[in-house]
Amino acid sequence: MNPPVSKAREARLEFYRKKGKVHAKAVQGRFNGLRWAMVWLTQIVFYGACWLPWTTAAGRRQAILFDIVDEKLYLFDLVLWPQDALMLAFILILAATALFFTTAMAGRLFCGFACPQTVYTSIFVWIEGKVEGDHLARLRLDQSPMSARKLLIKSVKHGIWALVAAWTAITFVGYFTPIRELLPAIAGFQTGPWETFWLIFYATFTYLQAGLAREAVCQHMCPYSRFQGVMIDPDTANVSYDSRRGEPRGALRQSTNKGDCIDCGICVQVCPTGIDIRDGLQYQCINCGLCIDGCDEVMDRIGAPRGLIRFTSERELAGRPQAATARWRPRTLVYVGLLLVFTALGLWTLNERVLLRVEVHRDRGALMQESTAGRIENNYILKLINMEEAARHFRIGVSGLPGLRIEGTSEFMVGPGRVRTVTLTLSSPLEGMPSGVQPIVFETVALHDQSLAVREKSTFILPTH
Repeated sequence: MNPPVSKAREARLEFYRKKGKVHAKAVQGRFNGLRWAMVWLTQIVFYGACWLPWTTAAGRRQAILFDIVDEKLYLFDLVLWPQDALMLAFILILAATALFFTTAMAGRLFCGFACPQTVYTSIFVWIEGKVEGDHLARLRLDQSPMSARKLLIKSVKHGIWALVAAWTAITFVGYFTPIRELLPAIAGFQTGPWETFWLIFYATFTYLQAGLAREAVCQHMCPYSRFQGVMIDPDTANVSYDSRRGEPRGALRQSTNKGDCIDCGICVQVCPTGIDIRDGLQYQCINCGLCIDGCDEVMDRIGAPRGLIRFTSERELAGRPQAATARWRPRTLVYVGLLLVFTALGLWTLNERVLLRVEVHRDRGALMQESTAGRIENNYILKLINMEEAARHFRIGVSGLPGLRIEGTSEFMVGPGRVRTVTLTLSSPLEGMPSGVQPIVFETVALHDQSLAVREKSTFILPTH
């Protein structure tokens, strides 16, 4: 007699038990149409945006480019520098809050329609269907012994997958290295080490995740599926089976004392993660709505009303009336408030950002020196950062001590989006001046716009009496 297995042990075995590859049946309907609309929208943007040219006063460049070498992010006319990291923080906060809001309203809606894993899995499965046939043909092919025909079909499929993965990797790297420069470099085997690494890594990652892992990512690898349970409540709309209407399930030829579910299994056959929605809310469900499309099609055929499987809340399924304002409960209102606050902060930060930055460093190699004219001199190194995409002229002034002046030129031109390092010598009369370290202020003014001015504090060293 076998020893008893603990419940925890049973849970682990069930969780990791191999169920075989999921071959989902193709289905048509409004949710499938929405999913493919998102596939087209996201991929047109992803594959196409890196090819958009943009003309500025500085010349022609790629419209969207993460320039790692020059440490700049180009977004059409907007150029962000490392000093603008706060903008990136706002964008990340907004994205996270929007995801939390969507989850509170409609569960894993992002997973079902916009997640890159879902999008690329849909593309790879579509390719598989075109090469191998429908879900039954694919299942039979997988179960058949290896033959020349099977090897040919599998080779064609994996070859197309590899091409899609490779072009996806090239597009991804093309947002960091201008794509029009990247392609000739790839053709001539002249890519840099980091570009080569990311081309290989991203192509392999796409191929494995979308072609081979598929639903395993949603079932076992995605952390979002694990903590979504704490982000939903009884008023959250999820893809759900109405057991009050559907049970007891049975064939049409049975007695009338049965529910609307005819136990056809279409909802299971079309599910990309291979679950049975009739078992209740499950973390593997990505709220793609394909089971709704399949069930609605069956309901139309048997003359029953649609909605046996639908987007609905736990409260509504339990037969408790749901107020029209239930969607706007404290949780969702907090998310909306956060979205508005951080959007306003981001726009204000963007509007108030100064397009000139100045860094002042006193030359540590020579603290002070006396000139032939009897004046005390200190040397400084200034970095002028022109954050505009046009060449600008700037005038530097200094204040804080009587008679303090700049020896030599005080006007400088900085190229578009460039950093210019200049060396300045400041001199001060010796007589009648205080001793020791004295505070001073550098003021840099743009000649094309007097309102664009930056003040930076520093110190001037005078001899001790």
